[in-house]
Amino acid sequence: MFQGSFVALITPFKDGEIDEEKLRELVEFQIENRTNGILPCGCTGEAATLTHEEQKRIIKIVVETVNKRVSVLAGTGSNSTAEACNLTKYAKEIGADAALIITPYYNKPTPEGQFRHYAKLSEIGIPIILYNVPSRTGISMLPETVARLSKIENIVAIKEASGSLEQTSKILSLCDFTVLSGDDSLTLPIMSVGGKGVVSVAANIVPAEVAQLTSAFLSGDFQKAKEVHYKLLSLCKAMFIETNPIPLKTAMKLMGRLNGELRLPLCEMQPNNQERLKRVLEKYNL
Repeated sequence: MFQGSFVALITPFKDGEIDEEKLRELVEFQIENRTNGILPCGCTGEAATLTHEEQKRIIKIVVETVNKRVSVLAGTGSNSTAEACNLTKYAKEIGADAALIITPYYNKPTPEGQFRHYAKLSEIGIPIILYNVPSRTGISMLPETVARLSKIENIVAIKEASGSLEQTSKILSLCDFTVLSGDDSLTLPIMSVGGKGVVSVAANIVPAEVAQLTSAFLSGDFQKAKEVHYKLLSLCKAMFIETNPIPLKTAMKLMGRLNGELRLPLCEMQPNNQERLKRVLEKYNL
């Protein structure tokens, strides 16, 4: 179930509120373009600015719209274990296929604290995907901690966004575990050392191409996967000219697919960076 291309879906806003009609439209676009799964309420979905009620509403809309056609990986993490449990229980109740849980940020638990956090969440009974993104959280999971957690039945995968191939290699040398890239530009390298796919930012705008890359690799067509990797590389890099999802939402606005609205403290791109982004989009005929 947890291999291929999973989109880290943006959250569309309209006048400060969730644009539910646009959200459903974006989900349908992903399914039409062969995305293997949808992740609502991740970092790309600006989860840090959502209330818990909004987060639950978004997850519910996505689950209902998907209607079992692809997987739904609900973003339900928190730096509070109790809050993460509450959100994860809700995701299970409404039929999400898995919960993606970010490492606790700000309070920066020790490896033992990280282990206990995830072990507690595993008791809920929904598949748990670990999410390691030290640039956001200020702390990284040790490969040894991941290997220890991999022995727990309901902990099924990790979204690895440390930017380190060494981290992925060490995890896979210690345990038989599903690793998904958390960085589009590293999808092919991570799959080359044993990863199974990507949780993708770029798939918001080029879902078919990202799905093609992972599908080609998983089917053994490594040459095709390499061709798509190099084709997408500059676009993937452009999504991080400024903090994600600022460039992504700006790109979707320039493409006429979104109004580009963000929630503070995120704001519009600097004009010079927007010009850089425009040039990349023009290169891709987007």
